[in-house]
Amino acid sequence: MTGRPVVPASGEQGGAPTGRVDSVLTVICAVAGAYVLTALYSPSLWAGVVSVASSSVIPVIAAVSVMRRRPPMITPADRVTLLRVALIGMLTGALVLTAVGALPVRTWTVLILASLAAVLDAVDGWVARHAGRGTAAGARLDGEADAAALLVLSALLAMTVGWWVLLIGLMRYLFVAGSLFRRSWRRRLPYSGFRRVVAACQATAVVVGLGPVVPIPVAGALAATALAALVLSFGRDILLLERVGRSAGSTPHGHWEA
Repeated sequence: MTGRPVVPASGEQGGAPTGRVDSVLTVICAVAGAYVLTALYSPSLWAGVVSVASSSVIPVIAAVSVMRRRPPMITPADRVTLLRVALIGMLTGALVLTAVGALPVRTWTVLILASLAAVLDAVDGWVARHAGRGTAAGARLDGEADAAALLVLSALLAMTVGWWVLLIGLMRYLFVAGSLFRRSWRRRLPYSGFRRVVAACQATAVVVGLGPVVPIPVAGALAATALAALVLSFGRDILLLERVGRSAGSTPHGHWEA
């Protein structure tokens, strides 16, 4: 999934200080959506409880991130991202229902939620550019939402294609874990059109693979292609970071930018 641009304007001061309200609403929407899914598919009591509880995890993390801003401002693009986070929470609840067999492995319900989340990923970037309120904090929120969405969606697809698909969602977190040991990996990466294309393609491949009418071999081929491209993209960036790290003696800084 593609990252949101940071608009070099007065964006850091442009948001309205209503982040707390939007954050709480995000958690409520995610939990309410997961509750509806449990009511529709009638799982056992414990499965329903776990599904609803798990749906709140990612939204709560996002909510805390927004509320820790000083001041706790929020932009129009952030609101779109939080709506996407709520959908990710619902998909997390659906993942639990799928794991216990209460929800079919591939269903139109999951596909619709995943498609909406993918569309909103493009919308929040458009809003940030046209509203002139892209912020560094908003870009970080968008990036973390991208990573969380890809992890949940790849886990859903893994139940059909194979658990190796999880590597698509785990790759970014493995990179972050590696940066704990390789300081050069913490440097800010320059813009890369190739990286953005790969990010968009992997999200598309996973969402399409979840379609009930898509043959499983086709879903597997799409996922394998996306994973190969992702490995290539991360490999290129790691080689660049290592090369820069050897040539520069300054302290690494910055964050991973998809």
